Amino acid sequence: MIERLSAGYDRLLAALALAGCAILLAMMAIIVADVALRNVALPGLPQGLAWSNEISELMLYLITMCVAPWLLRQGQHIRVDILLQAVPRRLAWVFEWVGDVIGLVCCAVIAWYGAQAAWSSHAAGAVNIKTLVTPEWWALAPLPVVFVLLAIEMLFRMHRLARSQRGPRADAVSAS
Repeated sequence: MIERLSAGYDRLLAALALAGCAILLAMMAIIVADVALRNVALPGLPQGLAWSNEISELMLYLITMCVAPWLLRQGQHIRVDILLQAVPRRLAWVFEWVGDVIGLVCCAVIAWYGAQAAWSSHAAGAVNIKTLVTPEWWALAPLPVVFVLLAIEMLFRMHRLARSQRGPRADAVSAS
């Protein structure tokens, strides 16, 4: 049962990672269009895209939000494992558990406060006023969703760790 849930969850995270790639491609197209329009005067077209920097900033944030759970799933997140490689295998396995529990708690707390911030922003009708005027909660809404997904992945990591050999994880190891 848990394996089927994990496989389905893996497909969801892969789809989010692909969405992140699509956003990156769109961001590159916007930047290229902005630079081209600023440097080549074409009749009937603007001299650059005034909103391109603002949209690019939001896209960078969305790319991070889309790929973070997938990177954690793949073991490609930032990880300092020098201590795990230096201590006995069984103790390293315990440290892996400690790290996963701390990660789960942090993800849950950030998801909770992120949801509160997004809801408060929505309720207050707060807006971001730059080149574009957008509701503030649009930028805040992905945060709690992604941290819920990260918390779910932490649970799957714990399940895999419980079923693994007693030792540090083999993924994302920088030293042997």
